[in-house]
Amino acid sequence: MTQDVDLTSPRLTSLAHGGGCGCKLDPSVLRDILATMPASVAFANLMVGTETSDDAAVWRLNDEQALVATTDFFMPVVDDPFEFGRIAATNALSDIYAMGATPILALAIVGMPIDAMPVEMIRRILEGGASVCAKAGVPVAGGHSIDSKEPIYGLVALGLVHPDKLLTNRTGKAGDALILTKALGVGVYSAALKQNRLGEAGYAALIASTTQLNLLGKDLGKVAGVHALTDVTGFGLLGHALEMARGAGLTAEIGALATPLLPGVESLARDGVRTGAAMRNWASYGGAVILPEGLDDWRRDVLCDPQTSGGLLIAVAPEAAASVLALAIDAGFADCVIVGQLSAGHPRVVVRL
Repeated sequence: MTQDVDLTSPRLTSLAHGGGCGCKLDPSVLRDILATMPASVAFANLMVGTETSDDAAVWRLNDEQALVATTDFFMPVVDDPFEFGRIAATNALSDIYAMGATPILALAIVGMPIDAMPVEMIRRILEGGASVCAKAGVPVAGGHSIDSKEPIYGLVALGLVHPDKLLTNRTGKAGDALILTKALGVGVYSAALKQNRLGEAGYAALIASTTQLNLLGKDLGKVAGVHALTDVTGFGLLGHALEMARGAGLTAEIGALATPLLPGVESLARDGVRTGAAMRNWASYGGAVILPEGLDDWRRDVLCDPQTSGGLLIAVAPEAAASVLALAIDAGFADCVIVGQLSAGHPRVVVRL
């Protein structure tokens, strides 16, 4: 690294109006946009398209292979350029794992304000992303770059899965347990960071959570009893649980007190630290969520909190839940717990205390 280049100035987060998965479009706005998209049913090999708000598109290649394709990019959630690159790449690869697939190739998406950032800072962002891809066994084989007003980085990611082992967000079954592999609160952390209210321990927990690859996903399609899978990102736990409920035509029940939180998040949330994206999420889909009396507003906000590079939400038959929990914990997901279940009923989310 060039020693006389200041990689702390300018602050990356100061160059963007938002950061991480909190940059996502409002869920209701996205649904309105996609509602006018032409149906893709004419393509017989397209196994997953835009119809179900799934994590990636899937194209059947043959009887043994299906290609999984996704893209994900956003603006900085932290100021360290290397860590920003790591977080963005981890988040992009998560969509491949969330389909039960194994990533094989990545392309970089790069938009940077060239006049406002040192070239070495941009290089460090790309190095951070490449380091995560190397850990996942994936080459960054190219990409595209533009000069933009705000820094943007992410990946196009491609993966492979056996067509019979593909997992989607719409195939849950009544009675399935819902398992969440990572604790919530990344959005709260990022808001606290911008307000200079996040201590060293909180920052370390933020980096650890957002750079933990969801490698577990590629093995879940081989586990008997796992019926559906998605990752929890910009729409928060309630938003992604609602997508799963709508896809399956079932009710998702979420235990508010059973849902794990990252260290210090409860204290920050009680003190009013929250993201604008959490409020937009609730305004967008709150009409399809039933809350219990007595639920604190801060806890509702955390359940809507946008999770940059969040955990997997797994719908699994109750008799297989213990083995999936053990598999996840062995894979390093120490906060993995059952947070709810799918049940017969109108497609919605019911929050329980």
